[in-house]
Amino acid sequence: MMEPGGPYLNSQALVSPLGLARCLQTLCGCIALSLVAHDGGFGAASGHFCMFTWGWCLALSALILSLELTRLHSCLPLSWDNFTISFAMLAALMYMSATVIYPVYFVELECQRCRSRNFRIAATACSALACLAYGLEIHLSRARPGHLAAYMATACGLLKVVQAYVACIMFGALLSGSDYTRYPATQWCVGVYSLCFTLTALLIALNVSGRVGMLRCPFERLVVLYTFLASLLYLSAAIIWPVFCFDPKYGSMERPAGCSLGDCPWDSQLIIAIFTYVNLILYTVDLVYSQKIRYIAEP
Repeated sequence: MMEPGGPYLNSQALVSPLGLARCLQTLCGCIALSLVAHDGGFGAASGHFCMFTWGWCLALSALILSLELTRLHSCLPLSWDNFTISFAMLAALMYMSATVIYPVYFVELECQRCRSRNFRIAATACSALACLAYGLEIHLSRARPGHLAAYMATACGLLKVVQAYVACIMFGALLSGSDYTRYPATQWCVGVYSLCFTLTALLIALNVSGRVGMLRCPFERLVVLYTFLASLLYLSAAIIWPVFCFDPKYGSMERPAGCSLGDCPWDSQLIIAIFTYVNLILYTVDLVYSQKIRYIAEP
């Protein structure tokens, strides 16, 4: 609480290491968005995703800075520490994706329009720098064993955000024509992805909103039980999905010759298979960390 007669503005929100990292995030996001909007160029789903990433993360970073500076974040019905580090983790993942996607689709080595190409390269560099700034915020805010910490600042909490983001990538691939409705087995896999994503998102929402106390059982034990079950469910999907997509009896081991780039069910199936294993590893690591790490939860 601020003492009576104290300053209304919190200067540490700007000059502390965490504040400087957030200022860098906002500055780089603003530059990247401006460069692309001015003469960098964007289009199709990939370009719109990059623009959404830069715009949405810029808006939330500026809002967090403003609320910290004016001390108004204490008026919000949120667990502020859980919210800020969850957003930083999500923003880092989104910026990492945009930093890879944008140059792949929009930066050409041949200099037909050198001005536009230079704008796109500069936007990519700013996007990468912003990604590093979000990573710095995560490093500064993460929990240390034995210290008071928000759950989302722990390794398990951060892994939850990554798991949810990976599931979103898989849903995007599913919507791109993966033909998962052909077999009940692949429909089971989609059910696994949907159930685990929903429960993971619910756990994040409970922590960010500060409503963990609504649960009638110990939160830490509940999370460990869920993570164990999610690991088993993803293990089943990691076995079933490749069999029914790539086994010659049900699908194809090789990419069909007539499949057009960017609109091929086989490509979507491959992406889903890869990220199924990624999430299986993430849930397994999450389970291991939950057994080894102890932290002092905030009231």
